[in-house]
Amino acid sequence: MQNENEFTKINKYILYFFIYSCIGWILETIYAFIVLGHFDNRGFLLGPLCPIYGFGMLILIICLSNYKGNNLKLFFVAAVVLTYFEYVAGFVLEVIFDLKWWDYTNDFLNINGRVCLPFALAWGVIAILVVNYIHPFTEKITNKLLNKITPVMLDIVLKVFGIIIIIDFILSSISYLN
Repeated sequence: MQNENEFTKINKYILYFFIYSCIGWILETIYAFIVLGHFDNRGFLLGPLCPIYGFGMLILIICLSNYKGNNLKLFFVAAVVLTYFEYVAGFVLEVIFDLKWWDYTNDFLNINGRVCLPFALAWGVIAILVVNYIHPFTEKITNKLLNKITPVMLDIVLKVFGIIIIIDFILSSISYLN
């Protein structure tokens, strides 16, 4: 049986996953609109979430936050770890669905078009911004919100979000496999 602190910590991580997946989708959508000139759903899911961003930010929050205060080390470790994560995610999506969600083939020092040096460096910068500024702000706002709702209500909201993302994952997978 979990104690309440562990349960709260797990629920917060799940909530952060949803928050950062949604922010990632918004950023990807804006980027695609600027580059392509029209709306393009850049995520794997049909809904407004990019899970790769949610998982990437959880990696930063859980594994790399201990580098806060050492921006140089955070930059390089995050650039390597998040680039590796991006490579694996791209590889898995390509193997399962025979589709590419991103392609860096024409970018400098790319590896199989899945990762490249400019985006690896971007991950390092993003890590510094997230660990030092964005996540502390997000955590502050989230804590204020969580103080206004009961743990039971949070649990219900997260379960509903979980069901929605599972349904979206199934429907998205079916549409890509067809």
